[in-house]
Order: sequence, then structure tokens, then C-alpha cells
Amino acid sequence: MTDREPPADDVADAGAQRPWLAHYPAGTPHEIDADAVGTLVSLFDDAVARFGPRSAFRSFGKSLTFAETGERAQSVAAFLQSRGLGRGDRVAIMAPNVMAYPAILFGILKAGCTVVNINPLYTPREFSAQIRDSGARALFVLENFAHTVETSGEAASLDPLVIVKPGDLLGLKGAVINLVSRHIKKAVPAFTLPQAIAFSKALAKPGSSGFKPVAIDREDIAFLQYTGGTTGAAKGATLLHRNVAANVAQLDGWMGRRIELRDDNVMITALPLYHIFSLTACCLFFHFGTTQVLIANPRDIPGFVKTLKGEKFTCTVGVNTLYNALANHPAIGEVDFSRLNLCVSGGMATQKGVAARWKELTGRPIIEGYGLSETSPVVSANPLDLDEFSGTIGFPLPSTDVSIRDPDGAPLPIGAEGELCVRGPQVMAGYWNRPEETALAMTADGFFRTGDMAVMLPDGQVRIVDRIKDMILVSGFNVYPNEIEDVLAMHPKVQEAAVIGVPDDHSGEAVAAFIVKKDQSLTAEEISEHCKANLAPYKRPRRIEFRESLPKTNVGKMLRRELRAEILGEAPAGG
Repeated sequence: MTDREPPADDVADAGAQRPWLAHYPAGTPHEIDADAVGTLVSLFDDAVARFGPRSAFRSFGKSLTFAETGERAQSVAAFLQSRGLGRGDRVAIMAPNVMAYPAILFGILKAGCTVVNINPLYTPREFSAQIRDSGARALFVLENFAHTVETSGEAASLDPLVIVKPGDLLGLKGAVINLVSRHIKKAVPAFTLPQAIAFSKALAKPGSSGFKPVAIDREDIAFLQYTGGTTGAAKGATLLHRNVAANVAQLDGWMGRRIELRDDNVMITALPLYHIFSLTACCLFFHFGTTQVLIANPRDIPGFVKTLKGEKFTCTVGVNTLYNALANHPAIGEVDFSRLNLCVSGGMATQKGVAARWKELTGRPIIEGYGLSETSPVVSANPLDLDEFSGTIGFPLPSTDVSIRDPDGAPLPIGAEGELCVRGPQVMAGYWNRPEETALAMTADGFFRTGDMAVMLPDGQVRIVDRIKDMILVSGFNVYPNEIEDVLAMHPKVQEAAVIGVPDDHSGEAVAAFIVKKDQSLTAEEISEHCKANLAPYKRPRRIEFRESLPKTNVGKMLRRELRAEILGEAPAGG
């Protein structure tokens, strides 16, 4: 990465508005040279060239080197080219952290295409909406979720449609894994997709030698990363190559001097790569030459702990719920944490008690950061040499401006509570095909409105206070009441519904639904089944309550804040 220090007079002028610069760790650049940052493909190719024989990814005890990952990615790119896809075409991935994922991800980018990440737990309705909105022409899907594709009715529009198996790229051991998954664990629901092609065959057609290099520009779209943004309607954050590559460079500037380019660095990649936090962390640590241990199912905590017991790892990247679940597992004391030197957390607020338990267990504090899909994602982070958990989201990264604003968009002084707004090279180009939504999300002077209430401390650290928007944060995943309410309203026995987030000891927040019946025979079980058919598990209401009426304004707008105030006053955390 290339970085530069700004002229001294520029720093002095900025100091009054950027107090964090005076408190940066020694040697940390104030700026990165965003104009010199390349594309994600150039970063990938550079890492493959530098670290060729090193282990890049490990899954179920089997490894792929950087060189092998590069070759597989090139084969994916050649396959896409042979099927007529190229620069600007959208290609979707619907899979957890299996070994094939990185090769598919970087292969799509090398072909000049745009990656559309889809949560594999999505229902057919959710899958269809994202495919249609993004205009994705092709899909790589793990076979465990192929039935969703079939049921959605979108399969005919996807060409090619590639079926990935859990053991792909794992050799003989992979064949055993596939056998166990399909026939013993029966984890693959039946599906009929005659036009689909197996991933193993896709790699062979025409193979890596058939790849034709593509001239990829920094302004090309790397990802359509779907999020509810500040208004709740699902939309794609348009992340250009320069946005994500700049964030990698910013994180390099913040972390690089603490992470040596050694061949024994091992990161536990448990967060799903379809999540923007994990996605950028994957690109970052690939750039650092780090071996990444892919965890396909982090919800299987006993299996996760078993994997940790077999690894000598140096870094973990997780969310509060994951650290909490690991720290409370009875076998966690059997894990060797002696080489662990970096524990990063993001995606949701880290609880002080969880951080204390983790440090007691491992001897290392959790380093918390903050970001959003719209910011590629990292905006701020705590220093890596932190001795104790800080409870803040740290300092803005190099080349990042943050401003606390009042409801009219005017900057507020240090110590005042207002909306956190962000400007920097990592901020998205806009929402996909939604110029009006993009305009609403930006201030007149080019800051992105995060929708989070925050306070800037005198040294420039930022502390999150609350959220302006009604978004619910479930284990680091955004859930938007509008979507849940729309699904509830689809039920013929529902007259109206309101959804809020309530505290939950396990996931941080959980979805609570308050429903007025149209038909008095309606039961909570019927609502649960309806939601199961239309919503991913983390979006489904954990609490369902029927009411005679719901609070509204005099023009009929639902007053979620009144409902929230009432409920939080009567219900303790934990449910």
C-alpha cells in the first residue's frame, strides 16, 4: 500500500476539526494516497505473486496455497468469460465459508464482473428480490441451498447456474465431506435444476489457461452489497474497486505496522464472507499473506471449538455474540491461545462483560471497530496496542472525516450528541439504481448519514449512543422493520403489524412483532410458520404479541418509538 503524510500546514488546519490525528498511534499515517490505490484484482494478483507457496486458506484441515487460489480464481474467470460474461455483469454467490468461496469471489472480480453476495439462509422470496433488483445473470450456489433457487422461480434467468459442494477443492477429503453432507447428515434438500453445472466441471471449462486478462478500472463496481441503508428498503450499496481497495489501504495504514508479513500468521475466518465486515477482512488479510481458516458453520459452537483446538492461530475476527458463545463453551479452556495477538470485533456493539470474559480467557483485549456496508465497511477502530476494552468505536481511520451533526445537518461541537456522518474514499458511490435514496443518505457537503447517534470525545474517539433509524441489529446483521411488517401484512388474517427490536442476551437484539388481527382465529404458531416461509431465521420475530390497536400519529403513521418505549419499560433484557 502507498500512504503519505499530509503537509504540516494541512494537518494544523485540520487539527481543530480532526482532533484524533494528534492521538494516532506512533507511525500511523494521517492519510492514504487514495489515487494510488489499485483495484481488488491488482491487490489479489500482487498477493498471489508475493506469497505463492504459502497456505492462503484452510478448511477441514486441507489447505490451498496463494498460488493455487490464484489458479482456481483464474479458472472461474475463464469459465465466466466462456459463457459470455464480462465487465459490468453481475454474478451472485450464495454460499457460506467453504473452500470454493474465495476462488469464486476473486474469479468473478478477475473476469471484470460485479459480485452480488446473497445470504444462503434467505427464503425464496428474499432471494428472488435480490436477484431481480441486482440484475444478476449468473449464480454460484452451495448445493445445500439449491432448493431455494428452484422454489424462487428465478433459475431460468441465471446462466450459468453453478452448483458448489461443501468439499469442492478439498481433494479426497472433500469427496468424503460431500458424501457425509448429502447421504449421512442429509443436509442437502432435494432439488431439480437440470440446466445447472457442477463447480468441478466449471473449473475445467476452459481451465485457467483460457483466461483473457481484463482491463479493470478503479471506478468499476466490485460489489453490490445489499443493506437496508437508512430507510429500511433493501438496496444495493454500490462499492467500487477504489472504495474497497481504499478501505484495505486504510486498514493497512492502521494495522500494518503491527502485523508482520510472517508465514505463520493464522486468522480464524468465522464470520460469513457474504457479510461486508468479513469480506473486507478477507481481502485485507490475503494482502498480508495470512493463512485464513474458513469456518463454514460458526453456529456449530462445539465443532468450532474443536477446530480451534487443532489450530495455532494468531488472529480472530468476530462479533459480540460469537465471542460470547465461544467464551461460555465448556471446552474453550482446552484451546491454546498462546499465539493469539489480535482479536477484532465489529458488526454490532461489543458488551463490556463479554470483552472482560474474553480477556480473562485469552489474555487479549477485544479491539472494536465500526463500519457499515455503505462504507466498505470500516470507518473507525481502536488502536491495536489497547490494553483494555475501551467501549468506544475508536478513532477515524486515515483519510476519514467524521462529523457529528444536528437534525438540520449542521456540525455540532465536541461532546454534543448528534448523528454520526462520514466522508472518505471508502464511502460508496451510491445505492444501486436509487438516486433519490442516495441523495437522502448524503449531506450537502458530501458526508454519508449513518443513522447512528454518537458523541465525539475530546481526543477524537467516537462513542455510539443509539440509533436514529428503526433498524434492529441481530448478531451483527441488519433487520429492517419495514420488511418484516410487509411480510406480516401478507398474511390474510393480519390487519396491521408493527415491529421493533428488543434487548436479547444472546443476539444483542431480537425482533418483536405486535399484530392486530383481521381474523380472530389467528395464532402465534401461524405467524411463525408464515415468517419461516418468507424470512431468513435471524429476521423472524422471537416475540409475537396480539393487540387491539397500535400507536399511530394523527395521519396514521405507526409510532414505533412509542411502542418501543412502552415495551422496554416493561420487559427486561434477555428475551
